[in-house]
Order: sequence, then C-alpha cells, then structure tokens
Amino acid sequence: MEQLNNQTISVIFFGSSKYVLPVIEALDKNFDLILVVTTEREPSDPIIKFCQKENISYHSVSSTANLSSLVNGQLSNVKCDLGVVADFGIIIPKEVLDAFPEGIINIHPSLLPKYRGPTPVQTAILNGDEKTGVTIIKIDEEVDHGPILFQEEEAIKLENTSEILLLRLFQKAANSLSKTISEYIKGSLNLAEQIHKNASYTKLFTKKDGFIDVSNPPSKELLDRMIRAYFPWPGVWSKFKIRNSKFEIIKFLPGSKLQISGKRSISYEDFINGYQNGKDFLERLNLV
Repeated sequence: MEQLNNQTISVIFFGSSKYVLPVIEALDKNFDLILVVTTEREPSDPIIKFCQKENISYHSVSSTANLSSLVNGQLSNVKCDLGVVADFGIIIPKEVLDAFPEGIINIHPSLLPKYRGPTPVQTAILNGDEKTGVTIIKIDEEVDHGPILFQEEEAIKLENTSEILLLRLFQKAANSLSKTISEYIKGSLNLAEQIHKNASYTKLFTKKDGFIDVSNPPSKELLDRMIRAYFPWPGVWSKFKIRNSKFEIIKFLPGSKLQISGKRSISYEDFINGYQNGKDFLERLNLV
C-alpha cells in the first residue's frame, strides 16, 4: 500500500464501464479504496459485478445533484485524500472537487489538449490518426482542462476498434497509476500546464451518426474507419431491400461482417450467397 507520512493514501473512484476495471483493480491493490461511485445500477453491470466479487464498497448516482448529495451527506465525515475519475459521464462540481484535500485526478484516453470531451478514442479513429494516448490530469472547473500529471502515447493499429483501444489505454493508465499518484501526493511530480490554444473538442455520437446512405456512401476508407470507431456504439448501419421489396436494417461489424436485424452476424461472402440483392448492396459501398 502506498503511504504518505506513514498513512495509507485513501481514494474514492468515480467511473463507469468495463474499460475502467483495471483502474479500480490498481487502486484497490495499491491504496485504501474507500468507495467506488458509478452511474451503473444493475448487478450485471461490469463495475457493480466486479465490486461485489472483490468486496469493494460502491454507490450508484445518476446526476451531478446526486453526486453532490452523496459527498455532502453520506461522505461528509469520511476523510479521503484523493478522488480518481475515469469514464464517469457526469461533470464533477466544484463542491465535490473541494471535498478532497489533494483534489481529483482524471484519466482521459487522448493526448490532451487534443480531443477533450466525451469521445476522444472514437474521434481519433474516425479521423484516421496514427496515434493517440492516455493523459492523467488534475481536474479544475473546466472540462479536461487541468494540468498534466502523466501522459503516454499509444499507436492506433489499422484493425483497432474503439473497444479494443479503450481497453488498452485504460490498462496503460492503470499500470502507471500507483507511481503517478504516489509522486503527486508527495509533491515530487511536476504538473505541466496544457497548451490550451491547441485544444480540440469531441462530441457525443448518436445512432444517426452511424447511418449510411447507400445512394451517397462514404469512401471505402472512411467507412472502414466509421465501423471501427463506432464499435460497439453507436454502430454503423443502413437500410436496403436485400430480398423482395422490404427494407431491412443492416449493421456493419468489424472484420468484414454484417448483421441483418434479428439475425446472427455473417461474412460478406455469406451475405452475397444468402441474400438476393446482397452483392448489389456491397458493390454500391465499394466493399466487393
């Protein structure tokens, strides 16, 4: 356990999704992990399932107001040194930031100040970037704006989906977390101000962003990037009359696969052989 003045460093974690499980594991192993705060609610959700298995205390919140109530109420008498955030989805208000003597740090899957906001990995793949990375910052009152504690690059491989890359980036952060937090708490880490003039911002994607108009398709290269960037959410999809006169929803999957709504995924070759207009559909998208 990492210590400061012979006391174990205490931490509260804020996050959601399977991607941040390595971060929770690292915090639980190396620090006094008092609580995990998550937006997940169901026992089958990845963080709740993990916390139950490892006997880690957790609490579900659904809004900034819930978060403030938790910190000002249930946690008001809890002495905790540091907050850690990763893939949380809720803005941390100032009153919560002020509740931690050492502040709150955030693990962000991009090379800040590039790609601030909610979808940095998806945006990097969509733009055809050759590299991304992970950055740990001290949170201030602006989104992804605070000074940098740690930053490391990571190559984007041609076959990488957002899912694969997010798993890799948060694992990379988890591997460095113990050393980074320990040095930060001891004051031996030089925090670097972001070059704010170079900042760029990402947006939340919706299901509509993944729609492909067969009559006006993107290039083959852009379509490939979309399929990888939007997997698993929001997905890439289209509508086409692949048999008879009925439009059907067709989902594009990584690895040159398709999925007709309600059916199992199949290869392009099986799609052509199994559906009357399958070849026509793929030819319009320059996929065969």
